[in-house]
Amino acid sequence: MMSSLYPDQQLRRRVMAWALRIKVNPKRVDIIEMPKKWGSCSSDGVVTFADELAETDEAFQDYVIVHELLHLRYRTHGKRFHAMMSALVPNWRKLEYMSRHSTE
Repeated sequence: MMSSLYPDQQLRRRVMAWALRIKVNPKRVDIIEMPKKWGSCSSDGVVTFADELAETDEAFQDYVIVHELLHLRYRTHGKRFHAMMSALVPNWRKLEYMSRHSTE
């Protein structure tokens, strides 16, 4: 069945589902044009995603969403951050490699 939601609405819904699962509460979720990256997380709790992310594969969306939401808990890419990424998105390293080579 086709969803009646627009792609950005589906993406926002996916972000909120992951936020519940990870137990984080973003202050705001923005979906905007971001030509040079897939997402970001500000120190004040605003998580931003590229509108183009809504058009990508769901596994890749999960990688980007989890990565940014985990920054609400872990500011840096330390051991705990990487351990949580591996637990939540087991193939994240492959997806990260793909993301670095798709925006060039």
